[in-house]
Amino acid sequence: MAKLNQIIAVEKGVKSKAHQDLTAVQHGLQKPALLAGISRTYQAKDEEGEQLPPESTRVQVQAEDVLKETARTLTRLFDVTATKDWANCSARADVTVDGRVLLAEVPVAYLLFLEKQLTELNAFVRKLPVLDASESWSQDPSTDAWKTEAVRTLRTKKVPRNHVKAEATDKHPAQVEVYYEDIPVGYWTTVKFSGSLPARRVNELLDRVERLQQAVKFAREEANGAEVTDQRVGDAVFGYLFG
Repeated sequence: MAKLNQIIAVEKGVKSKAHQDLTAVQHGLQKPALLAGISRTYQAKDEEGEQLPPESTRVQVQAEDVLKETARTLTRLFDVTATKDWANCSARADVTVDGRVLLAEVPVAYLLFLEKQLTELNAFVRKLPVLDASESWSQDPSTDAWKTEAVRTLRTKKVPRNHVKAEATDKHPAQVEVYYEDIPVGYWTTVKFSGSLPARRVNELLDRVERLQQAVKFAREEANGAEVTDQRVGDAVFGYLFG
């Protein structure tokens, strides 16, 4: 008795061969000359007339034969697909993470859905914003965000000053150069806030996703190892269609 994973393995090849065979027979039906035949003989008007040999062309393609070949080709495809789909209805397995059954008796179709969704979730978690590692963060209950310690910085203001390079005389005015001096005028107290996540938290989430991904793959392999009962639906379908 075959297993589900063996049926899945051959299904692609059966589909490909069915497509090739159907394409070939359809090409034959599209050539009228292959379906046509003729037989003709020549009789001279009198005994002295020219004698010509008979001519004939055989029919090379019989449409009825094409129907039989089509039924044979598709019967294999219909049977393999039916065997897989019937088995998928009953093939189930538990999703077990760290020795605990997270999901019990999960059908193959849903396991495939889970695999796809978890791949997308993996990519999503990897793109989560992470707190700047150069800062020291703590949770702030009042804002439900992360914050840094308050940092006090000096605020200065540039104030112009005059530097007398040369005193005034009775002949020349004083030579004065203007420069600016930074004078303390106050203090900024800064607290940074962030809605990002600590790297530890992101790594924890990623680890959970990856462990669940692995568990789902193991479950799918287990479910696909179930024995299947060969289904024979092709004969019934084509017996009715082309019979």
